Amino acid sequence: MTTRERAPLGAPCWVDLWTSDPERSRHFYSSLFGWEAGEANPDFGGYFMFNRNGNPIAGAMGDMGDMSADNTWKPYFSAENVDITLERAGAQGGIVLFPTAKIADLGSQAVIADPSGAVTGIWQGDSFHGFSAIHEHGTPSFIAIDVPNYESEIAFYRSVFTWDPEEEEVDGHHYAGFMDKDSSRPIAGIGDEIENLAPGEAPHWTVFWQVDDVDAAVATVQELGGSVRMAPANRGLGRVALVADPCGAQFKLFSPGRPSSD
Repeated sequence: MTTRERAPLGAPCWVDLWTSDPERSRHFYSSLFGWEAGEANPDFGGYFMFNRNGNPIAGAMGDMGDMSADNTWKPYFSAENVDITLERAGAQGGIVLFPTAKIADLGSQAVIADPSGAVTGIWQGDSFHGFSAIHEHGTPSFIAIDVPNYESEIAFYRSVFTWDPEEEEVDGHHYAGFMDKDSSRPIAGIGDEIENLAPGEAPHWTVFWQVDDVDAAVATVQELGGSVRMAPANRGLGRVALVADPCGAQFKLFSPGRPSSD
């Protein structure tokens, strides 16, 4: 378990869900993780937060005007200055999807696509710095992406978000982990196992939500109308399953400490 006041610069600090059915999503995630769903804020387009033990853990919103929700989870990386980070991203081949916007007194945000096309948020916190708990049940443990252009992806995150990842090569595959200095565990990772992508699926960041029991959580996902895309298996750092909520938003369930392979 790690509790923090704010994420290190460049680290994942927030995640939110763009859902086509906010009410169903409210019920699904509250039932799965024991979260409390806050009220939708009309001043922010109906955006609402999920809370865990009274503290914000994730955000969500539905369609934005004529823009239909694509049912995806999006991570945000902590930045000291959003505008400077956007300049770096553009210089390294990123594309600005949404320019800097001030969000009341909470902070400033922007959204980019990295060179692989993966959508990434940038957050400069003022009064709000994102989730404060990681590496325990119902919290984000880490996020990860697999890309065909591993070296350029690493170079992008080094330059834009000042990553200094630990890299390794195992069985011909490469992996770079952005490590949590307090726990020595990865909080973000980039790999080149593109066989993990479905045919025609573009690279994208995946949130690994930590749970006490992956198999039990998978059963709950199915009971709540979600689906299983990859059955529970022991992989790398622990037991993992790929699932989707009833609207199709994919994420992984993760429990550490079981490093052998099935």
